[in-house]
Amino acid sequence: MTAQDGRRVTIAAIADAAGVSVPTVSRVLNGRTDVSSETRERVEQLLRDQGYRRRNSRQPGRAQLIDLVFNDLDSPWAVELIRGVEDFAHAAGVGTVVSAVHEDATATRHWLTNLRTRTSDGVVLVMTDVNSPIFTQLHRLHVPAVVIDPANGAAAEVPTVGATNWAGGLSATEHLISLGHRRIGLVAGPRDLLCSRARLDGYRAALDAAGIDLDDKLIMQGDFRHDSGFAAGDRMLDLDDPPTAVFASSDQMALGVYEAARRRGLRIPADLSVVGFDDLPEARWSSPPLTTVRQPLAEMGGLAARTILRMARGETLATPRVELATELVVRDSTAARGSTSRSPRSDH
Repeated sequence: MTAQDGRRVTIAAIADAAGVSVPTVSRVLNGRTDVSSETRERVEQLLRDQGYRRRNSRQPGRAQLIDLVFNDLDSPWAVELIRGVEDFAHAAGVGTVVSAVHEDATATRHWLTNLRTRTSDGVVLVMTDVNSPIFTQLHRLHVPAVVIDPANGAAAEVPTVGATNWAGGLSATEHLISLGHRRIGLVAGPRDLLCSRARLDGYRAALDAAGIDLDDKLIMQGDFRHDSGFAAGDRMLDLDDPPTAVFASSDQMALGVYEAARRRGLRIPADLSVVGFDDLPEARWSSPPLTTVRQPLAEMGGLAARTILRMARGETLATPRVELATELVVRDSTAARGSTSRSPRSDH
């Protein structure tokens, strides 16, 4: 790795600038704990500022390793993405390193320091703000990056892989409208995420096209997890005029709505129709099986890994932004309004 003036950044140069020995810098790079926090912070700052990255010995053009980085690893959604990356990487003979930074600046700094010690061909980041300083650091290290499901609008130079979230929100709501529902609640995802806003916009578009007035009381905020779905469903079903159907922006929140309905003695779908989003494995095995919008999570992970390897080989991407199609999967959690009959299944 070279500095901006063309000189190679060496451990010796970092040690000299930090006023420490070369072995001390080496200990920081290798994650050793026998370095004071003050010295570690000073060395890490210099490593970032100078854009240091350990020289690797791989053969030119041969990929070896992909980093996969999440904010958190606490959902089946993350597992599906990991499976997609792992399946592709295994077939390509490439290793993977999975990390979680928990939206914590210190954890992110440590991850970047560890990245400098590896011969990583590129980084797949999940639900990340593409304006994050992390991209400045990756650019300085000349490490290609791809973002899955970016948190906000993508920068032109950052390739992204996502799904047709707007179309998914539209199809979920249209399905409920086709069954005669007019009071349709929405459990939305986090406001700061692009995918959440797109699903909300799809819901609104379907209501508008059907001539149904939007009732803000029927829109509850969630965070994609079970507990928030339960809390939102609880508040929604407490309304004087509760919904007859609910579209939840994730399967986990949809199953939280299931629990809110169960505690009231309501039957799904006879008393309340529910649609989720993701098509996680648990959706098929819930009771009743959940109607949901299938998001091709494993395929998204595989495509992101494939894109990293193409970038590592210096290939030109046809387009920096790719959206894979979502698909409505009709199971047994939706039925015609006021009917105990189940809607026709399209699940296989």
